[in-house]
Amino acid sequence: MVDLDDVLFKEIVEQARREFPNECCGVVAADGDDRPVKVFAARNSDASSATYRIDPRDLMQIFDDIDAMGGSLWAFFHSHTHSEPFPSKTDLREAAQVHDWFPDTRYLIVSLMDRDRPEIRSFVLRDGDFAEEGIVIA
Repeated sequence: MVDLDDVLFKEIVEQARREFPNECCGVVAADGDDRPVKVFAARNSDASSATYRIDPRDLMQIFDDIDAMGGSLWAFFHSHTHSEPFPSKTDLREAAQVHDWFPDTRYLIVSLMDRDRPEIRSFVLRDGDFAEEGIVIA
């Protein structure tokens, strides 16, 4: 079970709504105690409603900013614009490609299927597949 501050959740949802109908994406950084503390929005270089790819220049800048704040990567996030917040086959393939670089990170997916009631879920990659972990918005 992981905790995500309501303010951070709202930032992710607002970005997802702004970028709708395309998927949004970004990174959540943690402090030294592994608590999520900051959302970094990124551009979706796919500019697609079905896939996302964090712009590499954005990702480099985000990692520099996280290092400067003395933090760490807590999660990658993206939105699903018309489906449930469960990883797609594409999500799994993309996560598997970077797993060696980010073995302990989680993947947050926010669904805008019901735009008035967005839903978020958290997943970790284990043994080649996603496992859901509980997430509490507080």
